[in-house]
Amino acid sequence: MLNISKKSASCFVNFSRLQQITNIQAEIYQKNLEIELLRLEKDTADVVHPFFLAQKCHTLQSMSNHLEAVLKEKRSLRQRLMKPICQENLPIEAIYHRYMVHLLELAVNFIEKLETHLETIRNIPHLDANLKNMSKALAKMDILVTETEELAENILKWWEQQREVSSCIPKILTEENYLHKHDIIMPPLSFNSKVPIQTINAK
Repeated sequence: MLNISKKSASCFVNFSRLQQITNIQAEIYQKNLEIELLRLEKDTADVVHPFFLAQKCHTLQSMSNHLEAVLKEKRSLRQRLMKPICQENLPIEAIYHRYMVHLLELAVNFIEKLETHLETIRNIPHLDANLKNMSKALAKMDILVTETEELAENILKWWEQQREVSSCIPKILTEENYLHKHDIIMPPLSFNSKVPIQTINAK
């Protein structure tokens, strides 16, 4: 009977282990399925994600607006294309086109910084006054730096004095406790007076 119960118990243990393995395999399968879905969503994010769809819709809308404007101006554009070009271009040989590209880049950069250059030119007559103002400001700054250094030194001196006072307080308290313990009475005189100390016991 004992052998049968042991065999049945081991059978139940194996069955529970098998059940656990089955549950773990099912969970692993579920996690793998979720991972595959996430990978698929990542690969197709630019197609189905609302953010990218909104960007594409905005681009298409701007293109359609541009085409609509072109269609509205179709007649004037056709007339302009049919009109012969006269004194509107400069004939340049093909070998110099790359240099013209570089020249146009320089021209664009110059136009972008033109206002800054003009402002610099306008400030040239006031350069002496600006230099004097800068010299005055530097002198004031030097004075402020000197005052700040003096203030820092005074603060350090005050801090050292406070530390000395703080270190003397325990000594004073100890002396007062000693005098109080031995019933010694200090007369209320200045520190320079030489009066003998009297005790209550001496009376």
